[in-house]
Amino acid sequence: MRRVIGMDIHRTFAEVVAWEEGRLRPLGRVDMTRAALEGFARRLHTSDEVVVEATGNAMAVVRVLSPFVARVIIANPLQVKAIAYAHVKTDKIDAGVLANLHAAGFLPEVWTPDAETEQLRRLVARRNQVVKHRTRIKNEVHAILHAHLIPRCPHADLFNRRGREWLARQPLPSDETAAIERHVRELDRLGDDLVLLDREVAQAILGNPAVERLITITGVNVTVAAGLVAAIGDIRRFASPQKLVSYFGLNPRVRQSGLGLAQHGRISKVGRSHARAMLVEAAWAAAKAAGPLRAFFIRIRARRGHQVAAVAVARKLAVLCWHLLTKQSDYLWARPALVANKKRSLELQAGQPAKKGNRRGSAYAYNVKALRTQEMTIAEQAERAYEQFVGQWRQRGPDRGVRERLKPARHK
Repeated sequence: MRRVIGMDIHRTFAEVVAWEEGRLRPLGRVDMTRAALEGFARRLHTSDEVVVEATGNAMAVVRVLSPFVARVIIANPLQVKAIAYAHVKTDKIDAGVLANLHAAGFLPEVWTPDAETEQLRRLVARRNQVVKHRTRIKNEVHAILHAHLIPRCPHADLFNRRGREWLARQPLPSDETAAIERHVRELDRLGDDLVLLDREVAQAILGNPAVERLITITGVNVTVAAGLVAAIGDIRRFASPQKLVSYFGLNPRVRQSGLGLAQHGRISKVGRSHARAMLVEAAWAAAKAAGPLRAFFIRIRARRGHQVAAVAVARKLAVLCWHLLTKQSDYLWARPALVANKKRSLELQAGQPAKKGNRRGSAYAYNVKALRTQEMTIAEQAERAYEQFVGQWRQRGPDRGVRERLKPARHK
């Protein structure tokens, strides 16, 4: 007999409701401790299916309950709320909604990553937090200088050696000087943390075939590739590149009703925001390097501006990622010496020993100017070929059938 267990998880407890033969039956509360969850799991049947919402401790609950039941499903909380909205909201009702939706086959599930992908996601998330913290501190230093009418730093980086020497000479009140000194010390500490996290990320992705394929794309470095692989996980769960684009929130909002034309708006931004930001970062890098991606950026920029062009390139990068990972092939316009240099940088970042003397690897070709120039020439030829290809396109208007339907009716 099929039974579905719905759990509304909180920080300290979970409300449990069982669905059986079309009826809901409360099972009480369970404390959010490993011992309490294991005790609760032993009372369940091996054929039961448990449903929980995606929360901060949902994966821990899944790991504890999985050995005791047939399956543990994680539900998307936003989609659950959109499907089953209720004016009366209690923990029992929420748990019952999860059980009912799964029993009826309407539960919007969330993919459960394997242990390796989950660990990589945690590392990438921690690195992102450190980077955000550093950016926030740097902005606070700039705000202090702006508040006291200090001109812009003449050096490229305010926080390198020359920039800090310039910063120490600025006429500021004593309390502001002390605040800047604290911020600089905090930046140094966060820099050390970032080095350690980069090494952990590099060790986790070293030899990963998905990462090695993604870094062949122009503009995608090791950090971006690691973030994308952590977000994507198993590429087979995306049936088409459009599914992956939607997962990153790079798909445009569409409004259409009746016989009217569809109105396309801004991107949805519903999905993994960190991976989306990494794709946009890679898009800006690709826009500066010779190749078809730069030609695409320039074409969109001429009509829509810099920001829209960068997002369009990010969307194209998401489509490229899907094709490369699905077909298990490298980027067609990859620069071999540059890709080898990226791989070698990853190895050094992971802690592998440096090669000295005559032990030259494939990354050495990047140091040869003639080879770099040859690769750049090929990339520029690909860029010109793309420009000639799209130059033959013609802007098409609405379909003739759509135009006929939109014409006002003539009264006789």
